[in-house]
Amino acid sequence: MAPLKLHGVPFSTCTARVRACLEEKNVEYEICPVDLGTGAHKRPDFISKNPFGQIPVLEDGDITLFESRAINNYIAHKHKDQGTDLLQLGNLEDFAEVLVGCEVESQQFNPTMGPIFFNTFIAPLRGWAPDQKAIDENVVKVGTVLDVYEKRLSSSKYLAGDCYTLADLNHLPYIAYIMKTPHADLINSRPHVKAWWEAVSSRPASVKVSEGLTLGSSH
Repeated sequence: MAPLKLHGVPFSTCTARVRACLEEKNVEYEICPVDLGTGAHKRPDFISKNPFGQIPVLEDGDITLFESRAINNYIAHKHKDQGTDLLQLGNLEDFAEVLVGCEVESQQFNPTMGPIFFNTFIAPLRGWAPDQKAIDENVVKVGTVLDVYEKRLSSSKYLAGDCYTLADLNHLPYIAYIMKTPHADLINSRPHVKAWWEAVSSRPASVKVSEGLTLGSSH
């Protein structure tokens, strides 16, 4: 079977999210680099794959997918019998916990962490001054989300129970980047969140994918 094609770049948070899932599921894939600097993601050939002109895009034979979380759900369902069980499909109650955890990441964590990441890593690359007000406001907001996580993680190893799932994996890219900044204290100041992150980030798939998260580095 031909490997899946993942169109994106390793330093992209959304590309990294999908790579982490593919690695956890032991799925063969190849990265098809998209030159963001020359606007390759806005050209007709790419727009035909994702009309919003964003990375990543996954091609699996005749199936083409975009939106990293949707891609991860697809991968975890299709390859449910190999690699890490990221959905807990064998138990309805556990699966329900995973669904809720994934939605919390998407609807609560991501919108608050996004502006911090953008202003810390993306704005300087574009020659823009970071919006410190946006950073400060969202540090408070994401702190509130992480307080909920701290309570949850006081009674389970992971966000959806005692097994590692997509509810945890989908957090990987943003936190890996934020841990390189003074905002790492958002994680380190909460003992259970810190222990959770150490468990998440030390997984072989996480380590491999995190090596590509190089925005803001000097090399």
